[in-house]
Amino acid sequence: MFRILFLLAIGVGIGYLARRRPFVHKTERGVQFTIAALLFVFGLSIGSDGALIRNLGAFGGQAVVIAVLATAGSLAAGVVAQRFIFGKGGRR
Repeated sequence: MFRILFLLAIGVGIGYLARRRPFVHKTERGVQFTIAALLFVFGLSIGSDGALIRNLGAFGGQAVVIAVLATAGSLAAGVVAQRFIFGKGGRR
């Protein structure tokens, strides 16, 4: 996990230092392709797991509950942060 965070931090640093270079702005297309490829491979691994496919109904219900609660928590935290940062009137 720390290796991934370290690589991410190095990439952010290099991206920040090279932000004015034209090649950095051309990486967006490569990033989109890479994410699409990762999602495809992830889908292949899920589709090939028989136990996961058999229990998709139970896992799907849990995933919906987790997603709804996570979204509600994020919205609540956003409201609290907005009131804390900007005050009651919404202006700072």
